[in-house]
Amino acid sequence: MKRHITLLCIALYVATGCSSSFLEEQDASDIAPETFFTTPEDAESAVRGIYENFRFHGDGAGIFSANFQMLDALSGTAETETGQNSDLNNLYSYQYTGDNLHLQQWWQQCYEGIANANLSIQKIPTIPAIPEADATKWVGQAKFLRAFYHFWIVQLWGDAPLITRPISSWNDPEVNAPRAATQAVYDLIIQDLKDAEAAGFADTDVSGYASKCAVKSLLARVYLAMAGFPLNKGASYYQLAAAKAKEVIDFAVANPAKIGLFPNYDGLHNPGNNNLLEHIFQIQYAAGIANANYQTFFLPNNTNITASGEVGTTVPTAKFLATYEENDRRIMEKGFYFKEYYLGGGTGAPITLNRHYIYKHFDVVANGKAAIGDQPPIVGSGNSGLNYPLIRYADVLLIYAEAQNESGLNTEAYNALKSIRDRAGLVTPDQGTYNQATFREAVWTERWHELSYEGITWFDMLRLRKVYDVDSKKFVDFAGAVINGAPLATKHYLLPLPAADFRNNPNLQPNNPGW
Repeated sequence: MKRHITLLCIALYVATGCSSSFLEEQDASDIAPETFFTTPEDAESAVRGIYENFRFHGDGAGIFSANFQMLDALSGTAETETGQNSDLNNLYSYQYTGDNLHLQQWWQQCYEGIANANLSIQKIPTIPAIPEADATKWVGQAKFLRAFYHFWIVQLWGDAPLITRPISSWNDPEVNAPRAATQAVYDLIIQDLKDAEAAGFADTDVSGYASKCAVKSLLARVYLAMAGFPLNKGASYYQLAAAKAKEVIDFAVANPAKIGLFPNYDGLHNPGNNNLLEHIFQIQYAAGIANANYQTFFLPNNTNITASGEVGTTVPTAKFLATYEENDRRIMEKGFYFKEYYLGGGTGAPITLNRHYIYKHFDVVANGKAAIGDQPPIVGSGNSGLNYPLIRYADVLLIYAEAQNESGLNTEAYNALKSIRDRAGLVTPDQGTYNQATFREAVWTERWHELSYEGITWFDMLRLRKVYDVDSKKFVDFAGAVINGAPLATKHYLLPLPAADFRNNPNLQPNNPGW
């Protein structure tokens, strides 16, 4: 039996009052924190458990929906074809409350990941005979993951419970932990990432573990967030973001076989490219073992064009697609989007769909593909092993371009933006034609277009407090903007606290403004 665990925050065991002695026999397969961390190999197993928790991202959130869809729905760039999941519908219309299932599961699963990390951080150094370098490395991995979960939480909810140690009793005061200030949460995120950066990781890691470049990339993203709302750290944090992103870019320039942009967009969604080149950090999947569940939600509802399920609940809006420049390769057929495919589970007669769907996450191996010329058909397996991207090199380039511009536009920042546009087949105006304001919005626009449907746009909206208006193709203030007919207000800067937690933990009060 493969030894694998997910370590929970509260390890409470309830014994029943039985007199039969055989019932008192200890189950050899029962794993508890007190008995697990005994060999050096247990350190890696524990960290793997934290990584496994990331898969909540693609797990179900009611009928025809998954947790990841919350961020794409809030971005205003997507809509649903089915409308059968009321929680998802309420996200699309900004009418959600703390009872929303997606919202509750994001909170619960992020804190479960933090709890698993806390246990590893405390226990790994106590493992007998573990080499110091190994202990440092695995604790560093746990801290990187804890930082990632906290970063999601603080962007979505602001002030939040800051739990940094395992909880082993219901009587522990941390069971009803109060909310820590947003700054305090960010302080821990930064410290965890600095510790991870110094933990001896490889520069890149094709196995899927966080690499040194992944840590630097996340640090750059965190500094960029802190430069904007709600902390408004400003110029000094833009400089920190630019400097950390530049370290990754410099490594990529010196090691083009290890980090860089894929030459074309097919590389983004080829399972053979998992953890390679542009994919700096991803959620890990393996077809037939730990399947990625994303395909069904991006595919047109019930058309039988693939071997996967098809429900069409994250579909790009026509107005957003119309904001791309003419001849942008991302908007061309099977760039980031598609309208042409094949019936019969993907291997039959061609069909033109009535609208565009998302192709940047399309797994041909899982979905199938008809024979083209001398190429034989690919019969879809229905099992996707395509990793989900959390950090792409394209994002690092755009972070650098945006952050450096706030200190002063230079050739390297211009080239970072230009490299994204070059791959899209677009002409970039000369550097001298930009001023700080026009370059800033040019980078923002590329972020909306390049990083669409990757769970990033909503966070950009929150830190900038700006919305990309699809009619004017300009950025407007977040509060007062109307997205797909729904008005945004200041209360939407933060999500409401999950209703069950808010009711059960009096120390969470008050709720976020407006909720």
